[in-house]
Amino acid sequence: MTRYKITLEYDGTDLIGWQQNRQGPSVQSLLMDAIERFCGARPDIVAAGRTDAGVHAVAMTAHFDLPDCPDANTVMRAMNFYLTNSPVVVIGCEIVSDDFNARFSCVARHYKYIVLNRSAGPALDKNRVWWVPRKLNVSSMRRAASRLVGHHDFTSFRATQCQAKSPMKTLDTCKIIRRGDYVIFEFSARSFLHHQVRNMVGTLVEIGLGKPYDIDEIFAARNRSAAGPTAPASGLYFIQADYATAA
Repeated sequence: MTRYKITLEYDGTDLIGWQQNRQGPSVQSLLMDAIERFCGARPDIVAAGRTDAGVHAVAMTAHFDLPDCPDANTVMRAMNFYLTNSPVVVIGCEIVSDDFNARFSCVARHYKYIVLNRSAGPALDKNRVWWVPRKLNVSSMRRAASRLVGHHDFTSFRATQCQAKSPMKTLDTCKIIRRGDYVIFEFSARSFLHHQVRNMVGTLVEIGLGKPYDIDEIFAARNRSAAGPTAPASGLYFIQADYATAA
């Protein structure tokens, strides 16, 4: 068996997310279909992160094994041929050691969330941003964001259906950048809880709109209802996964 590490770019607008099921097209199912069509194998494909429906990726890492060993460039070209007209593209492929695991070898994951903050809604960016028409106070959002960084119990920011064994996570980065009409959130951590990023963004946006949320009180409550709403999936992007050593 040969293990391949691939890097993916995708538009999640019309996808049900990463995980395949019977409800519609997923990133995983589209990749498995493409591989099966060019070599007859249908391997399990493991990703660095399981994005939800509507979430996009700039450079998602995944791996899979094939019984034969075509070179990496052939695999990438063949997959992209059968992914033509789909919202998924393979932008990188390499052969790696058998102990590489896209999920468990990952030491950091990076996400970006984009808010369009203007009175007029999006045309070109439809399904790729969260449109917030009322002006946001970015300074107050940054002050609140600084309280999110560090090792905390993120129970109040996890989805009620989250299956993680522990709500304790260490958030390494939480930056907010204003670029014209866009407010961009950047998050980095080894791992995240289900909906953690979207729930943090939803809370920070509420703070930017003047809602009296206190991050320390939200942490202490350990209750999802204590934090703000879940931000829409459309503005969320998986940016990249980091690995300790070269595969």
